[in-house]
Amino acid sequence: MAAPKIRILVAKPGLDGHDRGAKVVARALRDAGFEVVYTGLHQTPEMIAVAAVQEDVDAVGLSIMSGAHNTLFPAVLDALAERGGDDIILFGGGIVPEEDADALRARGVGAIFTPGAPLEEIIEWVRANVTPRSLGA
Repeated sequence: MAAPKIRILVAKPGLDGHDRGAKVVARALRDAGFEVVYTGLHQTPEMIAVAAVQEDVDAVGLSIMSGAHNTLFPAVLDALAERGGDDIILFGGGIVPEEDADALRARGVGAIFTPGAPLEEIIEWVRANVTPRSLGA
């Protein structure tokens, strides 16, 4: 029997309509062998958390280009916790200053990737840091 695949939900929270990067990352993760669900544009933190729990994902990747990262990442963490998904790893990317990235990682965000991050870096981070929840990670 094959080992369970890592399941990742990729989401675009807020009013930011720039989804090319999210789609590129979602496709790269899929091509690397992960199961990927892309929720589309204009998702609320609550919508993202509900989808993550319903889809039984192991991780959520957010793409935030709007500058609202200090609000949206914590809101998604809180929404996941409220729905019993506090064991779902949250990571993401976008235009995030390093001092904000440090604070977000301290708050519980697994990783922040800035524009230009190599896709292989994101894939390798997922392989090293995300385990299928069904294995009791």
